[in-house]
Amino acid sequence: MPSYDEIKVYVETGQKDALLAGIHAALDQGQPAQEILQEGLIAAMDVVGAKMEAEEMFIPEVLRAAKTMEAGLEVLRPLLAVGDMKVSGTIVIGTVKGDLHDIGKNLVAMLLSSAGFQVTDLGINVEPAAFAAKVKETGADFVGLSALLTTTMPMMPATISALADAGVRGQVRVLVGGAPVTQSWADEIGADGYASDAGAAIKIAKELGALAG
Repeated sequence: MPSYDEIKVYVETGQKDALLAGIHAALDQGQPAQEILQEGLIAAMDVVGAKMEAEEMFIPEVLRAAKTMEAGLEVLRPLLAVGDMKVSGTIVIGTVKGDLHDIGKNLVAMLLSSAGFQVTDLGINVEPAAFAAKVKETGADFVGLSALLTTTMPMMPATISALADAGVRGQVRVLVGGAPVTQSWADEIGADGYASDAGAAIKIAKELGALAG
C-alpha cells in the first residue's frame, strides 16, 4: 500500500493512473476514504497552492494536479459519508461585468474546490446585483471578484456596494484579484483580501476563514 506521502506526490505530479491504483490499494488495505481524502488528496493540493504562490509550479502543472485530484475524488466520493469532506467555506466567484476573461478565475475556483471550499462559479461578465443575489441565495461567506482589465476594475467597488445595498456585505469576505489589481487597490475599495495568483487566493481564503471561525 502506498503511503500518504506517495499519494500526495502522485497528485502533485499529475500521475493519474498511479494515484487511482494507490487509492484502490489503500482502500483494499482498509484505510478510511475520509483519511485518504484529507491526508492524501487535500494535503497535496495545499502543497500545490503553496508551490504556485512561490512560483515553483505554474498553471499547466497546477491544472494537471487539480484534475488528477478530481479523478481521485471521484473514486472516494461514493464511500464518503455526508459531511465527511470538511467544508472550508462557501464562496461565490466570478469575473466582473464587462470582463470576459476566465482562465485565472477558473483556476482559483478549481483550487478552492480541491481545498474543500464549496464554490459557486457565476462565470464571466457578472453584474454586481447578480453577485449580491447569489450570496443571499447561498448564504456564502466569501465573494471572489476577478478583473483582467483596468476598464473593468471599477466594477469591483460597484459589486461591494451592491452587496451592501442587499444587506449582505457584513456576512462575506470579499477577495479580489486579476492582472491589474493590487493590494493598494484592494485597500482603497474596502476589499477584505487581495491575491496575486491562485495559490495566494487559497492561502488568504483559508486564513480569513480561520479568523472568522
